[in-house]
Amino acid sequence: MQYQSQAVAKPYFIAAIGLFVGQILFGLIMGLQYLVGDFLFPAIPFNVARMVHTNLLIVWLLFGFMGAAYYLVPEEAERELHSPKLALLTFWVFLVAGALTIVGYLAVPYASLAKMTGNDLLPTMGREFLEQPLITKLGIVLVALSLLYNVTMTVLKGRKTSISIVLLMGLWGLAIFFLFSFYNPSDLVLDKYYWWWVVHLWVEGVWELILGALLAFVLIKVTGVDREVIDKWLYVIIAMALVTGIIGTGHHYYWIGTPAYWQWWGSIFSALEPIPFFVMTLFAFNMVNRRRRDHPNKVATLWALGTGVMAFLGAGVWGFLHTLAPINFYTHGSQITAAHGHMAFYGAYVMVVLTMISYAMPLLRGRVANSNKAQVLEMWGFWLMTVAMVFITLFLTGAGILQVWLQRVSETPLSFMATQDQLALFYWAREIAGLFFLAGLIAYVISFFVKGKAQAAA
Repeated sequence: MQYQSQAVAKPYFIAAIGLFVGQILFGLIMGLQYLVGDFLFPAIPFNVARMVHTNLLIVWLLFGFMGAAYYLVPEEAERELHSPKLALLTFWVFLVAGALTIVGYLAVPYASLAKMTGNDLLPTMGREFLEQPLITKLGIVLVALSLLYNVTMTVLKGRKTSISIVLLMGLWGLAIFFLFSFYNPSDLVLDKYYWWWVVHLWVEGVWELILGALLAFVLIKVTGVDREVIDKWLYVIIAMALVTGIIGTGHHYYWIGTPAYWQWWGSIFSALEPIPFFVMTLFAFNMVNRRRRDHPNKVATLWALGTGVMAFLGAGVWGFLHTLAPINFYTHGSQITAAHGHMAFYGAYVMVVLTMISYAMPLLRGRVANSNKAQVLEMWGFWLMTVAMVFITLFLTGAGILQVWLQRVSETPLSFMATQDQLALFYWAREIAGLFFLAGLIAYVISFFVKGKAQAAA
């Protein structure tokens, strides 16, 4: 059953895809700047391109999560959204604030932007991924509170399901842990200690609850498997994700001045972090194999299966490769970290948002699924992006291994910049793979405009 208020998800999904395209374009600019150092300098220096690239990733995923929540919650609660008007107002506030922040990064020197936006009142800027001005951070808090109020009231007044409760836990956790972005102690060890309470406890903690809830929702819809079966899998996944993810935060504390016991706690529990992702992969394939209906939206099913596999590879396998303290001693901050980060974000969060969009957008446009022609093109997008990301990860891994050897293990270590010169071949290969990724994303976007015979919604 469709609810009228679910339509508010549509602008969130459209904005998410638009910002995703922007993120990839800035990623390609950065990739070229690794090879041609003065490319677009001084208009877009590398540090600015990197800020825009990572901030766009965070913002568009938040748009995706919010759109998914606004679509999922009314259906799970079996009632209209508490306030569709508030959801639309929140959308425009978030979009304008996000756009102005990106323009600020590109048009104003960062130090000047800090002065203009009140950073002297409460210094919060200058930290990786949390570069947003104070005004933007406050805006994100207001947007998050608006979302939480809207979806929590909807759930409280309607049916309560495991999926909606897990999603709410994830969204509340997202908002609560973001508050640590306002805590910026002068002590560098304390700064890094609590900085990870945002960055790690988002992506290896509460975001995994959001991931699990969205994946479970789509799998129920496309497979018809009993909700009770999916609920049991979901409980196991989130319990393991929270236990391993929260204590596994310690693998970021190895070399920042914290007590040595974190080397043991971090190594043991972060080594267990691949398990919930492996269970998630088994979950997705098991549900599809047990399906009771042959849903016409084949490509949404493909995205759901791909999410499980790529999340396990990126977050699980590539995370495990360098998570043990004796290995991390040599690899931290290298291109191996970048390899893990790219595939983990793509596999776990990019793909689950695209899964949700792939399933929900046809329904929001009055059909059960897009036409066969559109789905074939979207499948091309899936495979181009996924295979390209595998190669990006492999090339960065190769670059990282060579970097560690030349710069950190060799008896005659090279300087950082001399090492970078030796990695040029890997960087060129990564850039070419990035172009294929962009081609896949373009195919994904175009697929929504391909006309053809589509099954009308019941």
